Formats: sequence, C-alpha cells, structure tokens
Amino acid sequence: ALAQAKLFEPLLKLPWVGLAVDPEWKLQPGQHPLGQIGSIEANELNSVSQWLSDLTAANHLPQKLFVIHQFRKSMILDESDLNTSHDNLAMLVHMDGQGMPYDKDATWKVVKDNLPPGVHWLGWKDFYVKDHPMLTVGQTMAKVPTPVMISYQ
Repeated sequence: ALAQAKLFEPLLKLPWVGLAVDPEWKLQPGQHPLGQIGSIEANELNSVSQWLSDLTAANHLPQKLFVIHQFRKSMILDESDLNTSHDNLAMLVHMDGQGMPYDKDATWKVVKDNLPPGVHWLGWKDFYVKDHPMLTVGQTMAKVPTPVMISYQ
C-alpha cells in the first residue's frame, strides 16, 4: 500500500487531494477480484498514514483526508493497532457495502461499533445499480451518526 501511495506523491502535494485505501482489493496470490475480499494489516495502514502525515507536514499542507474503505471487520486486521494520532490527517472509515437497505444498515452498525480508537468520522457509499433500492440523500443523511462523506458509484 505504501509503494502505491508514493506513486501519487505529486498529486498528494496538492492541498485539496486526500488518499483512500481499499483493503477489498488487496488480495493474496491465487485470489481473484470479486471472488474474495482482501484485507490489510493495521501496521501497513500505519506506514501509509505516517508517510502521508510526514508529507503533509513537510509541505506545509492543510490536514489531509485519509479514507479507509470497509464493509467487513475482517478487512482491517489488528484494527485496534491502527495509529489514528496524526494531527495532519482526518481519518475516516468509509462503509461501502451494497445491497438491500437492511443489509447496509447491518454493515453500518458493524463498522460504527468497531471504529478504531481515534476515528470519529464515518462515510457511506450508495450504489446506483447494486443497492435495491438506493437510498435517497435524505435517507442517507438520516443515518446515525450522520455520514461526513457520501460517495456514489
């Protein structure tokens, strides 16, 4: 993840560009996208967040958004070891589950009930095709806590 993040260093030096990590796609040899769900170790996320925090400080940038996508607890291994103490980063867990509203609500509950200490912001993802039905903006904003980032795919 760190090597990939470093590829985007020129963009990340821009004040309005944040970084997202999606463990779903970090697969092991022999695994296939959409066949298995990937995962990432907290220490690997920590190396990315430390690098991003240092880059932000060294370039006198405003606080950067650091997004971690998650729809299963198993996607972030040793989640309690996640370092969330970087003042230069606003860490957000982005719940990107799909399907029926009750399934997404169950995923939302798992994600929010297991937030790593120091993560205070949650995001929500609505899918145009894969949600049945897709929530309206009002329904999405009615989630507790209110999502601070909503993405559409």
